[in-house]
Parts: sequence; structure tokens; C-alpha cells
Amino acid sequence: MTCSITKDDFARMVAGAAAAIRAQHATLSDLDCASGDGDHGATMLRAVDRLEQAFAPGRPDDLKACLREAGWNVLGVDGGASSSLLGVFFGGMADAAADHICEVFEAGLAAVRKQTKAQPGDKTMMDALVPAVQAMRTATDAGKNASEALHDAAAAAEAGAAATRDLTARYGRAKFLGERTRGHVDPGAASVSLLFEGFYHGLKQ
Repeated sequence: MTCSITKDDFARMVAGAAAAIRAQHATLSDLDCASGDGDHGATMLRAVDRLEQAFAPGRPDDLKACLREAGWNVLGVDGGASSSLLGVFFGGMADAAADHICEVFEAGLAAVRKQTKAQPGDKTMMDALVPAVQAMRTATDAGKNASEALHDAAAAAEAGAAATRDLTARYGRAKFLGERTRGHVDPGAASVSLLFEGFYHGLKQ
């Protein structure tokens, strides 16, 4: 396997991500109860449903077209900042200059960074997303293939999400709770971790 990905590759990744979210959506909602209104799991279920629609059989074979549609689909999910930024992430992937897996994900991250000032350490999805994409770049630069790069990205996302337990939220509704957000994993970061875990297992299959 090379570092190039096709529409069929990404369809398998999306299927894996959807399975991971569906298996843990109740946990995501429980995490959201600590700093939000407890509906993050339900939001993510709707998001992965929309993702799968963009890569369903019979859709165009062009990866960029599917990613652009996926972005718009997820943007249409009523779920606050998390679904909006995920929509931007997937839509932004379509701006990649090549089908190299790292360039695709870096384009998505670049689009998200244009929409939020949040950085790793602010207890948001960026705590998982940024290290995941960075790990992917390190892996591909070291000569690893797409599956191996996603494995490293998933591990980095998981570590980043776990680290949010000791952080204080600085963005969104959670920031008003201040120190009370400590001791809880950020649900957005946890979702990103699950997505990357699913991407890896989906592509591996």
C-alpha cells in the first residue's frame, strides 16, 4: 500500500469511523454532560451518517467530489461548533493538491485553522486533531505507507484526547465552567480520536 488514497480507500475509512462512533456514542454523550448539554454522541451519529452518504455506492469515483459533498453534509448537521468544524475539515480535504493521504489531511486541518483560534492545550478537538495530522506527516516522511501513517495518527489522537482530562476549557460553552472542566476528557477530542481509530481499521481491512 502506498500513501496515495482513492475514493474506495476513503469509503472504507469512513465506514470504519462510523462503526467506531456508533459503538461509543453513549460514552461521548456522557463526556458531554460534564461541560455541555449531553448531546454530542447524538450529533456524531448524525455526522457519520452524513459522511457515509457521501461515499455510498453509486456516488462519483472522484475523491475530491466526495470529500466536498461530505463536508457540506456534515456542515448541515445541527450540533454546534464540533459538527461545523468537522464539516470544514472534510470539505477542506478536497483542496489538497494531490491524493497523498498526508496532504489530504493537512488540507483539512488548514481549513479548520482558518475557522478557529483554538490550539492544542485549549481542551478542544484540536488537542487530538493537530497531533494526529502531525504524526501522519512524520510517518509518511519516514517512508511509512498510508495504513501505517493512520496507525500512528490514531495513537497520537488517542494520546491527545486523553491529555485533555487535565486541561481547563478555553473555548465554547465549557469555558464558562473553568476549573470544573478538569478531570473530564473533552468530547470533541474523544470523537476525533475515535474517527482516526476508525480510519485506520477501515483502511486496514
